[in-house]
This record gives sequence, structure tokens and C-alpha cells, in this order.
Amino acid sequence: MKTPSGTRAQGLAPDDHPSLIYTGLGRPTLADLGASVVVFLVALPLCLGIALASGAPLASGVVAGIIGGFVVGALSGSHVQVSGPAAGLTAIIIAAIASQGSFEAVLPAVVIGGLMQIGLGVARAGVVARYVPNSVIKGMLSAIGIILILKQLPHLVGWDADAMGDDAFFQADQQNTFSELLVAATHIQTGAAVVGAVCLALIVLWPRIPVRAIKAVPAPLAAVLVGTLLSEGIGVLLPAHAIDPSHRVALPQGGLAGFLADLPRPDWSVLTSGPTWTLALTLALVASLETLLSLEAAVKLDPWRREANPDRELVAQGVGNLVAGFAGGLPVTGVIVRSSANADSGAKTRFSAIFHAVWLTIALLVFPGLLARIPLAALAAILFHVGYRLARPALFRAAWTAGRAQFLPYVITIVAILFTNLLVGIGIGLAVGVVITLRESARIPALREDRNTETGWVRFVLAEQVTFIHKAGVAEKLASLPAEVHVEIDGSACRSIDLDVLEVIHEFKKSTEVREIKCHLIDVPALPGGAGAGGH
Repeated sequence: MKTPSGTRAQGLAPDDHPSLIYTGLGRPTLADLGASVVVFLVALPLCLGIALASGAPLASGVVAGIIGGFVVGALSGSHVQVSGPAAGLTAIIIAAIASQGSFEAVLPAVVIGGLMQIGLGVARAGVVARYVPNSVIKGMLSAIGIILILKQLPHLVGWDADAMGDDAFFQADQQNTFSELLVAATHIQTGAAVVGAVCLALIVLWPRIPVRAIKAVPAPLAAVLVGTLLSEGIGVLLPAHAIDPSHRVALPQGGLAGFLADLPRPDWSVLTSGPTWTLALTLALVASLETLLSLEAAVKLDPWRREANPDRELVAQGVGNLVAGFAGGLPVTGVIVRSSANADSGAKTRFSAIFHAVWLTIALLVFPGLLARIPLAALAAILFHVGYRLARPALFRAAWTAGRAQFLPYVITIVAILFTNLLVGIGIGLAVGVVITLRESARIPALREDRNTETGWVRFVLAEQVTFIHKAGVAEKLASLPAEVHVEIDGSACRSIDLDVLEVIHEFKKSTEVREIKCHLIDVPALPGGAGAGGH
């Protein structure tokens, strides 16, 4: 597998026949270490924000991120995908807590859902993601990018009414994604806005610094360090504009003992309850679909376009959810935002996903007080930049240039995800893609016509593939033939013909006697049951 520069990268050779089980990790690289820091900075606020938006303890979000790195990262075959708690499951968890009575009663369903995912992987159900068109996958990536941009703008200026990991269009404060921007414009916190603007500018300009030693430091890490120092400086020199403590990272306090005490334990008394198994099936199906879509997107984000076995990914995610349920964590899936940050940061192997879990663990247990000084505006700047990378204007121009059949599903998927959610939007985009594909296929004629007006002889040659969408065109073509014409229908080149179209041809053959038309069929299959025959 060649790198973009044309040289073979160390440790990048993909598996020719990926296994469903653990097959070793390969060798880590320095690029993985740097990328893992960026993924950690992106994952930390998302883990906390998704837990907050789901109504679960903060520790449950962090432990899900750690499991997504250590467990899924080790078992996965993807080089760039990163797993953790996903915003797409937030609504399901909220409803589950309300119906089950507590988050503890939800955890057994997470365990069972993990076992179901393992079963799906063993049954090789991962192939379903291969049927999602590229235009829909690209639309999904751009939609997530736009959502990140819109959702992080309020955090950039110090307005945190919406949890950082929540990507829902309608919010808990009765606002929506767009109206929240207007509210944020009237609640700008000067100190946070300055930090956000400086961090965003630093991320954009950092790669242009000519000093190689400085460029070796990941831009997001530099932005967080500068943003934190700037925040502290504003608090000392301009106390009137100091960043409010509510606009900083909030971690479970108390070190290891406090973290463990905050983790919920599964309530196994609901194990025999019907709703628990229904919830488990819902989590398994939704988490699996989101993971598979993320995996397809991760291949497009990876500069080396390395494939990964989707069935093995389902097994890895299932084991991750099995562990998460026992450990008191939120359910995990493959997550596009973290995967995008990982790929953009130059990750070469899945060690990056594992290392990011190391940083999450160290930060949580060793430096909670230090992390609590980080302003959310600095982290919002990182997520904003990730969003721009996913939805940069060049992607829209490329989709437009590709033609209507690619552009319409791309744009409709974006709009649908923006106003609904990931899975509903993907479904709408997929439906539009299918309709457009059918329309385009219907334009390809099923009958190639060779007409001789002087002799009254017409010859039709059936296309190689004739499907049900050609039925109307074939019927219209045959019905328009005048009387006293000699028709020949040649099916010798046809490899597959739909039964509906075949019936139209044989019905036409039967009608030729009363229409004074002579019809001759060549290699046209007979109808099942013996009605009609070819080779007359």
C-alpha cells in the first residue's frame, strides 16, 4: 500500500484476509503518539458532553471513551477509526433511563446489546454498509462537519446552554441549532470569545510556522496550552472579563476513589424484563449501523484508503459494549468526529486510538485539577476546525462537478441529518439515491431498435440487463408499433431479464394475431410454467 508520497509507510500493510478476531497490533509510530493527543483533546469534551446530554454520570462517559480506546482499539481492524460514546445514541439512552427508571437498569441492556453485536459480526452482517452510496457517505461527513461548526460557535463565545457533545437539532433549553446562535450572540463572554478566537487562529496558522521543531507539536495541543494560559492571564489582569468556571472542563473529582464511586453498577434485576431485551436489540442495531457507516467514512478519511473488515469491527464493538455495560459506561460506537481528527492528525496505526485512552486515564486520575482549568472555548476551537475540514467548500464543488446523480443525494443527506439525526438522515439520503439510480437506469433503453421503413421490418435487441424499471418503456415501445409490421425480438445478448418485462413481451406476442403483426422471438426465455416460448 503506497503512501501519498509514493513510499511504503512503516506498519501500514493492510491485512489481505482480515480476521474476525484479534490478530496483533503491529508497531506504533511517532505519528500515532501525536495524533493520539489530538484525539484525546477532542474526545474529552465529547465524552463528558454526551454523558451530560444522556442523563448519565460524567464518569460513565469517560469510561466509555477509555474502553473505546483500549478494548475496541485493540480488537478493531481499522487503522484510523476511534470508538467511544456517540451523540447518536443520546436520545435512546434518555428514553431508556426514563422507561427503565435509572441508568443502572440500562446497563444490562448494554451488555446484552454487545453480545448481539458479536453475533452480528460472526454472522457476517457487516456487508450491509457496502450498499450505502458514496454520495450519501460524503453527505454524512459534511453534515457532521456543519453540525460541529454550528454547535461549537456558542461555546467559542462562552455560551454553554447546550452540552458540548449534543448534536440534536432541538435542544433541552427549547432552542434549536439555529436559534441558539442568536441567543449566543446576546450572551458573549468577552474572555471566552478572545480565547476562542486566538485558539482558532493558532490552529489555522500553526502548520505555516517555518520552525520545524515547533511544528512537531500538534496544533490543537498548542491551542489548548495557549488558550489555558491566556484564560489564566485574563483572570488575573482583567478580572471583569475572567472566564466563568462553568465554561471550563468539568471532570469527576476525587481521583481514582472518586471516579470509581461515581461509576454506576448494573442492576441485574431487570435482566428478565421484556423492555430490557427490546432496548438491547435497539442499541445493538443502531450502534452497529452507526459503527459501519463510520467505518465506511473512515476509509475515505484515511490518506492511504486502507480497508477494514466490517464483521471484525462489529465483533470489536460488541466486546467493547460488553465491557462497557459491566463497567458502568455508556454504549460505544465508531465515532466520525474522533476518527476524522485522528486521520487529519496523521495517525498510521490503531495505536493512536489506544494511546488516546491512555491520556484519558492519566488525565482523569492524575491531573483532574489541571484539566479543570482548560476553557471550553479552546476545545470548541479544535472541534470547529474539525468541522470545517469535514465540510470545506471544495467538497461541495466536487459533488456539484460530479453531476446531479451525485450532488442531489449528497445535499439532501446533509439537510436531512441537520434537521433530524444521523440515522434518519442517512435513510432519507439512501432513499433519494435509490430513486435517482432507478431513474438513471430507466433512461438506459432495454430495447435497441433497428427499423427498416421500406420493408416494414423492425428488429429489437434486448439489453444485457433488463430490470422491472424497464417494464413501462418496453410496453410503450411495443404498443406503439403499427399494424402489418414484422417484429423480431432478439434476446441472445440478454443475461438477465425481469419476469414483469418477460410477461410484457409474451403478452405482446399473443396480441400480434389480432393486430396483424408478425412477431418472431429469438432466445427469449419462456414464462415459468411453459406459457410462451422463445425461438419461434
